[in-house]
Amino acid sequence: MHKEHHIDLVPGDAAETVFLPGDIQRAAFIASHFDDAELIAHKRQYITYTGTYKGVRMSVTSTGIGCPALSIAIEELIHVGAKNFIRIGTCGALQEYVKLGDIIIATAAVRGDGTSREYFPLEYPAVADFHLLECLIQAAQARKTNPHVGIVRGHDAFYAESVLANKDWLALDKPWIESNVLSVENETPTLFTLSTVRKCRGGTILVPSGHHLFPYARISDEDLQAAIALETKIALDAAVLLDKLDKK
Repeated sequence: MHKEHHIDLVPGDAAETVFLPGDIQRAAFIASHFDDAELIAHKRQYITYTGTYKGVRMSVTSTGIGCPALSIAIEELIHVGAKNFIRIGTCGALQEYVKLGDIIIATAAVRGDGTSREYFPLEYPAVADFHLLECLIQAAQARKTNPHVGIVRGHDAFYAESVLANKDWLALDKPWIESNVLSVENETPTLFTLSTVRKCRGGTILVPSGHHLFPYARISDEDLQAAIALETKIALDAAVLLDKLDKK
């Protein structure tokens, strides 16, 4: 049977719901929260585990960094049967009221990436799937968490627009800060546009690990890991809620 060129999967290897972290190690961390998980494939930066959680089959595939790599993963995962995509990641906060370690659930994304522009004109909106968005919010609230819900920004050049940049990143961030964009990261615009056009669902949950307004602010490794664990549990719970919704 033909395997997908990059992710090395065949139909049936992946569940309908797939979590999309960037980091290979984070994929293993997410899979460790499943009730059972099996390593299915590992090729390049793409590693996939499939298992179950609360009786629902689900998968996790690492995508690497950026929208080009993410688009490859989504296209090939759709070929093998995936329908729901939840990005679990980190980001840089843009608003003063967003703190390091908070939970952000994206409703839409500013399309600062190049990949989605190769697919669709800029007039095409990058929005989360409504039902998946509601499931993420409900799952967060059930875990006594009050997430920030709103627009995020995705772009390609990390070192041109981050606290590690060698230029005035705040000058680049100014329009987005003034527009109440919650954070900046590198994958969500393509996730939202591509999943919508392919008649799938896309959602994003993020934890700020840095802050553009407070570049010297730090979060301990322990607190960051706890926040990532929380967003992971919220995403898994949301997948269960989505499964129940579909079965209705």
